[in-house]
Order: sequence, then structure tokens, then C-alpha cells
Amino acid sequence: MFVKEIEDNLQLVLLTQHHAKELFALIDNNRQYLEKWMTWPPKTKSHEDTESFIKLCLSGLSENKELACGIEYHGRLVGVITLNEINQDLKKVIIGYWVSAECQGKGFITKSCKALIEYAFDKLSMTKIQIHVATENIPSQKVCERLGFHLEGTIKNSENLHGVIVDHNIYGLMKVDHANTPIDSKKRLQLV
Repeated sequence: MFVKEIEDNLQLVLLTQHHAKELFALIDNNRQYLEKWMTWPPKTKSHEDTESFIKLCLSGLSENKELACGIEYHGRLVGVITLNEINQDLKKVIIGYWVSAECQGKGFITKSCKALIEYAFDKLSMTKIQIHVATENIPSQKVCERLGFHLEGTIKNSENLHGVIVDHNIYGLMKVDHANTPIDSKKRLQLV
């Protein structure tokens, strides 16, 4: 199983079917909060929907196209972070993430992103990472800035968010820009 210890009581774990019910409960308890920036919560109506999501993610993992991890705090699922659209030809990946409302502002997303950035550059040999953020989503834009990403541009009419068309800022980080950041070898992602 894929496990990354980030710090005491905070880790990333590969999402598997045993997370389906806990993941659904987390989504259901944060539905209104998540719908502000995510299109999928209204389509997630049961733990069977989260089972289907996890199955698709595991299929994508088997094809080296994506990686979906749960963010666990004190052994409890508090969010999800993914490497979406792993593109081997372009050596590029897109990171997506969310964390429960109660865990906002604790640095979980920034720390989780750092772990997956390290993994994408070092283990997957990617040379570029992108994060797509709605232009009105200031907290996510601040995450990108804290991580050293550069604003590459804005895509107009990028997403229909529950009847509202939103633009996306595209943030990018190249491996050469990240190369000067020291990495603690004990904190590397491990397959356990």
C-alpha cells in the first residue's frame, strides 16, 4: 500500500475500497462546503458512488494515469489529494485536492501537495506540475503561491460550477525551479 508520513498524525494513504464508506460520510458532512468549488458532490449520493470513484482511481493507477490518496489526520480521513492526468509524454501532472471544512487553515493541503510534488518529480520523473484553480478561490491560489508555483495564465469559461461559468487560473511548477529545495530522504513516499 502507498503511504507517506508527512508529520506526526498526518499521512497520505492510497484510497482503496475500505475507505468508501468513510469517504462518503466525509463528503456528505461537507457537501455544502465542497459544492462551492467542486462539481462532483451533487453526483455523490451514496457510498456506492465513492466505491465507483475509488475503482476508477485504482484503474487509472494501474495504467499509470493517476494516483488518488486520502489525507489522514490521527487515523481519520479528512480530505483527498490526487495526481490527475499523469501525462508520460509531456512529463506533466495536474494536482487536485480538497480537505474538510474543519481542517481548513491547518496546512494539510500545502503539506500534502509538497509530498506529491516530491513524488511526481523524483519517482515519476515528471518535469512539470500544474494546479487549476477557480479565479475566485483565493485560499487555493495562496496554496499555489506558498508552494512556489507561478501563475501561467487564466482560462476563461473553464468550468460550469452548478450553473455558474467560472474562469480558472493555471499555476505551474517546473522541476528545475523546484530542484533547489532540500528533501528529507526519510520523508520520501514509501510503498509499504
